[in-house]
Amino acid sequence: MTAPQPTLLLAVHGTRDPRGTGVARALARRVAALGGMRVRLGFADVLRPDVGEVAATITGPVVVVPAFLAAGYHVRVDIPAQLARAGRADARLTEALGRDPRLVGTAARRLHEAGRRRGDAVVLAAAGSSDPAARAEVADAAGRLARELAAPVRVGYIATGTPTVAETVAELRAAGHRRVAVASWLLAPGLFQARLSASGADAVAAPLCPDDAVAEAVVARFRAAAVPAVV
Repeated sequence: MTAPQPTLLLAVHGTRDPRGTGVARALARRVAALGGMRVRLGFADVLRPDVGEVAATITGPVVVVPAFLAAGYHVRVDIPAQLARAGRADARLTEALGRDPRLVGTAARRLHEAGRRRGDAVVLAAAGSSDPAARAEVADAAGRLARELAAPVRVGYIATGTPTVAETVAELRAAGHRRVAVASWLLAPGLFQARLSASGADAVAAPLCPDDAVAEAVVARFRAAAVPAVV
């Protein structure tokens, strides 16, 4: 007997910026359209219902896909704790999205759309984390973006960690770079994306969403975790 297909629970950070919430809801709809599965949306922070509260309303198996670009505290601690409190510790939690190669391609396109020129110094702007493993994932993304652009890429942090994006932009200018472009390693608009406009860069890329590559990455995470069990 084949088990029923799980519901995909898309776990997003949450923001008080209605544009960011709109992007999250649009991503959930696009994932459902591309993958043909049931999709629900839950918030890891800031907004309700949280991921566990949504999971508790779902009958049957659940696969939680965290719409985060690195596996920091929210992915490793908050989301599992929410699921446990709701009695859904049985839910399968996938890895974050940042290692999916499609997303670096999207970041490169966003840079081009923002006006990045050949020869510009490039900064990859990430939210930041106190978790060394999450910071290592960002460094890995910067290396992959550097290969995509055939140009060096530095990392700058927006909220947690150093150097900040503004510090990195200033350092590059002091080193003689006339122009600096910032690639956004964020999924949606909000406070963090807004801070990038004050970084002093000549070109600031938009966040990754909306883009089908992000929805495709979510679908891929779900399918890898949702292989039906045969009993």
